[in-house]
Amino acid sequence: MVGDPVSFWVYLASSPLFWLTLTLAAYLAADRLAALTGRHPAANPVLITIAIVGAVLIGTGTDYPTYFAGAQFIHVLLGPATVALAIPIVRYRAEIRRNVVPLFGALLVGSVTGVASAVLIAAALGGSPALIASIAPKSVTAPIAMGVAREVGGVPELTAVLVIATGITGAVLVTPLMNLLRIRDWRARGLAVGLAAHGIGTARALQVNPVAGTFAALAMALNGLATALIAPFIVRLLG
Repeated sequence: MVGDPVSFWVYLASSPLFWLTLTLAAYLAADRLAALTGRHPAANPVLITIAIVGAVLIGTGTDYPTYFAGAQFIHVLLGPATVALAIPIVRYRAEIRRNVVPLFGALLVGSVTGVASAVLIAAALGGSPALIASIAPKSVTAPIAMGVAREVGGVPELTAVLVIATGITGAVLVTPLMNLLRIRDWRARGLAVGLAAHGIGTARALQVNPVAGTFAALAMALNGLATALIAPFIVRLLG
């Protein structure tokens, strides 16, 4: 078997542990690279991991169901990882209480703007109704976004891709953009990235500052709820 590379690859690729191991190894390598760059925004570990795993899948002609059968354990951990974001929220609950009014004001404006801008831009560029519905919930975490897209006539699989792209873009741009705008308040920075870039942006905020990460986690959770309520209305009104 070892003497025949094709047979060896077929054997290796059929093992679920291979794809799990590949994903974890790719992320560890990506995280190490990000650390070597001083956590530069462009060296986002999620983006690098996607590039590595995607290149392997394309290069070997492996379909997604085969990959997911092996890597689904990571998918299962998304739930506990999201729940764990409650820890910094509890830790900084006093700070949150002191800013509850501007927090909810920003949540309302950010949620409506995130959905409405996506719908209007997609419609102006001639997007189909299915595309418009798919892109509307792009700024919330994937499970909620896919559910919203399904309800308003979108394609959940396309929404998942758009959600990941939005999260990575937000995580890469948030630090240089906030610095350019001279926004120094960590609460505002975290809230902005949590509203716009869900979990991936929140992970970046937690790396930069604990207060920013806390407000990002809270914004991500609340924006998921707000978007689920307002997206269907905005899609029907503007789409």
